[in-house]
Amino acid sequence: MASADDKSYDDINVTPMVDLYLVLLLIFIVMTAAGVKGMKVELPRSSDKSTKNLSVPKIQAITVDSEGKIQLNTTPVTLEELESKLSVLKTTTPDLPVIVRGDTAVQYRGVMSVLDVLGRLGIDKIGLATQKPK
Repeated sequence: MASADDKSYDDINVTPMVDLYLVLLLIFIVMTAAGVKGMKVELPRSSDKSTKNLSVPKIQAITVDSEGKIQLNTTPVTLEELESKLSVLKTTTPDLPVIVRGDTAVQYRGVMSVLDVLGRLGIDKIGLATQKPK
């Protein structure tokens, strides 16, 4: 007759050990997240001048009306004046955004001459304004 003491133990039950490791990992994650959340810092203040430099550049609107006249924002300009004003703006803002608005009755040549000016100046952030279909 074999007694209970003669039974061989070939395998170890690791389930309680894995449970312990998972509980310790969970406690570590919760404590780390709670420690970071409660940190308070006094941030330095900046001047108004530095925040103006970080602002998004103003979009320049070029309008070609039905008669072929060109306006930069609300100022009527010729192609030469448009090129000189945009080149000045391009030196201060390298990534100058421009929107070209052409009237439906304007000839294709008028809008293309404006796009040629923008190409010569190296302005590549160009949008063409349209209306939503009805």
